[in-house]
Amino acid sequence: MFGKTWKSSERKYRVLVERDVRIPMRDGIEISADVFRPDSPERFPAIFGFHPYRQESQTTAPIKPDAMATVTSTKPGVERSTGYIESGDPNFYVRRGYSQIVANVRGTGKSGGKYPFLGAQEAKDGAEVIHWIAQQPWCDGNVGMFGVSYFAWIQLFIAALNPPNLKCIFAPWAATDLYRDSIYRGGILHHLFWRGWITDAIDNAKVESQTLKTWGEKRFKEAVADMLQNKDVTSVPDLLSVLKNPDAGVNPLLADIFMNQYDGPFWEERRVNYTPIKVPAYIGACWGNYGLHLPGAFRSWEKLKVPKKMIIGPPAYLDRPLYQLQYESLRWFDHWLKGKDTGLMEESPIKIFVMGTNQWKEANEWPLPETKWTPFYLHENGLLFEHEFWPNEGSSSFADSPWGRGSLEFCSPRLVEDTEIIGPIVLNLYASTTDVEILWRVSLREIDPEGHERVLTRGWLRGTHREVDPELSKPWEPFHPHRHSEPLIPGRIYDFNIPIVPTGVLFRHGSRIKLKISCTDDEPKNPLEAQAGGNLRRQSPSRITLYHNEDYPSHLLLPITKGNVLETFISEGKPYL
Repeated sequence: MFGKTWKSSERKYRVLVERDVRIPMRDGIEISADVFRPDSPERFPAIFGFHPYRQESQTTAPIKPDAMATVTSTKPGVERSTGYIESGDPNFYVRRGYSQIVANVRGTGKSGGKYPFLGAQEAKDGAEVIHWIAQQPWCDGNVGMFGVSYFAWIQLFIAALNPPNLKCIFAPWAATDLYRDSIYRGGILHHLFWRGWITDAIDNAKVESQTLKTWGEKRFKEAVADMLQNKDVTSVPDLLSVLKNPDAGVNPLLADIFMNQYDGPFWEERRVNYTPIKVPAYIGACWGNYGLHLPGAFRSWEKLKVPKKMIIGPPAYLDRPLYQLQYESLRWFDHWLKGKDTGLMEESPIKIFVMGTNQWKEANEWPLPETKWTPFYLHENGLLFEHEFWPNEGSSSFADSPWGRGSLEFCSPRLVEDTEIIGPIVLNLYASTTDVEILWRVSLREIDPEGHERVLTRGWLRGTHREVDPELSKPWEPFHPHRHSEPLIPGRIYDFNIPIVPTGVLFRHGSRIKLKISCTDDEPKNPLEAQAGGNLRRQSPSRITLYHNEDYPSHLLLPITKGNVLETFISEGKPYL
């Protein structure tokens, strides 16, 4: 790739491959890696990827672009797609003067030991592998890391250890707080994706229960017994099976996830500690990945105090093997590993794809400096409107139970102005229930001028986890500690602050903004929506009431970045437009 004043590394080397190279760790176990390097006696920078998946899927499957949505299964004997290739195409980097090393983490594939599930040992192993790479005769001592999803998560954990030879990371699409970003979104167990991922995606997983080792057998068995009394959990047959057989197969890891319902030591070990990181970082995600990776991108941008770049792409997970990022990553590695002037660091640090315009927007800070958070109030008859409440407004209600899952929808009038919304969102909701718990699901939607509807983003909150930490919260971004439960008193009105994952969209004039509130997942229309589903549902029947009046001003706080100058017209501009 060439600019007017710079160029990236040229394609000029052939590729040598070494399979199942054994890398010794200090405790005696060995990590299995595949090594790709240029057919040359020169010494080159190295790019390292660390993962728990089937190694053949990363390094021997046909390196041919494929859509992530076509992934079928990772089970042996089942036809596979190349969609799980998250390590990139080694041929691309090697031909341009880099070595690439792709290795199985401890306890997976052909690597020894027990699988730590992103625990502290895994990052320590990664740092040791980087040291080993830097000592090889084909490496010049400079190492970067690359990959998305799991490959990206582990990069940030390793970067927190600051291995001397790690010079940069390229780590977009990374969850960085597993409790909040995916496994317990809003305190609600997201079981479907993780059951499938742990059971099917991890290759040759060798696991043991960390919770059992930490708590001891007596406390662990008591916790399992308590969980077996939880109807919300036991109504899911696969969860019940795990609890009845916590020692079988990969169930020890699944049981760890189920037993640790609150944020605490188990999840702290699996949350990125940004403070010590000194390594330059390239981060990002896409708007469609709000159920897993998108929140981590914005957290990383806020907390990383290093040279950094962030890209937020269109709502479509990257095709594999990530060819869309190959030149961007090459420019990044050329800059930090080879000292080349690729012009990348002179460009705006943030690139955002704006849905509705299908164009990119550049920025220097997040949230965007032009953001104007605007309350849209919930009104009677399903109206979503900036105007505050008129006299004698009251409430709306719906029923939720295994025999019928209700919901409420609030919709704005058709917009007279093109209105851009980019940034974090919160629903401040006053509500009561006849139950002692609520499992909130909310979604922000767009209805275009032709009446077509699409989900833009979602939010979740367990009602008994409604506590907000004022020191860690912002008006547009509440932080819930999730350290304990506060049971609801039936009939009492509570204030629920429900964070909604950021989005970026231009609502064209004639479109409408829609908010849906329920206690169950919608039927998914695509794989990314499915990734955001699969959450626990309440098994106790209840009647839920939302209050929207001058005493209980329920409202949606939206980040307006353009338009909405005269706000919404209840007349929709008719008969003038």
